[in-house]
Amino acid sequence: MTMAASGAPRDGAADHGQEGAGGDFECLDRLLRERFSCRAFEDKPVPRALITSILQTAQRTASWCNAQPWVLYLAGGEPLERLRQSMAALAPGATAQPDLAWPAEYRGVYRERRRECGWGLYESLGIAKGDRQASAAQAAENFRMFGAPHLAIVTSDAALGTYGAIDCGAYVGNFMLAAHSLGLASVAQASLAAHPRMLREHLGIPDDRIIVCGISFGYADTAHPANRFRTHRADPADCVVWRD
Repeated sequence: MTMAASGAPRDGAADHGQEGAGGDFECLDRLLRERFSCRAFEDKPVPRALITSILQTAQRTASWCNAQPWVLYLAGGEPLERLRQSMAALAPGATAQPDLAWPAEYRGVYRERRRECGWGLYESLGIAKGDRQASAAQAAENFRMFGAPHLAIVTSDAALGTYGAIDCGAYVGNFMLAAHSLGLASVAQASLAAHPRMLREHLGIPDDRIIVCGISFGYADTAHPANRFRTHRADPADCVVWRD
């Protein structure tokens, strides 16, 4: 069922009904299955109206006490190019100093999934195991935002701590789904949050905002081999413990 901007059904139906609910589920399921982390973008700006539509939809994200802690700093054009150049000039292996602590380690199944993701990407790009030069070059693409024409830096109020960041994580997911529904591509980037000082200097982000992550977005370069790669998902049975 198509919804109006106000949230009311456009066809005037009082409720979804069984048929409408099934259609909504299928639409959501399709978007989740189709969306992917884009690692190569076209050099083509997104119309402001489309970005505004994404923001309006993502703003409906649920948050603790409806605090809506996210504030986005959106960069494009020359400001983004200046940031891109500064990020790309970082010395290889520059020390990460994120506002939020990195994972202490990836172990067990989480390590396996991380490795599968990394090797899958390298395989799609023709990067052989052990080719450190090629893998470093691909890692550096993170700091070019993969050529995306737009970047959103997602921040939370520092006073809200962990749960503000959790709310922002939900927002990031909804932002990317909304973008995909409009024919756009995106990738969430924790790598950019490794250098908060640079982001603050370029984008005017105050110290009382925690930098959670970046979202690079635009139109996907569908011919690029990096965008032929897809990750797998675990069976829900591996991630649920039933107590009934």
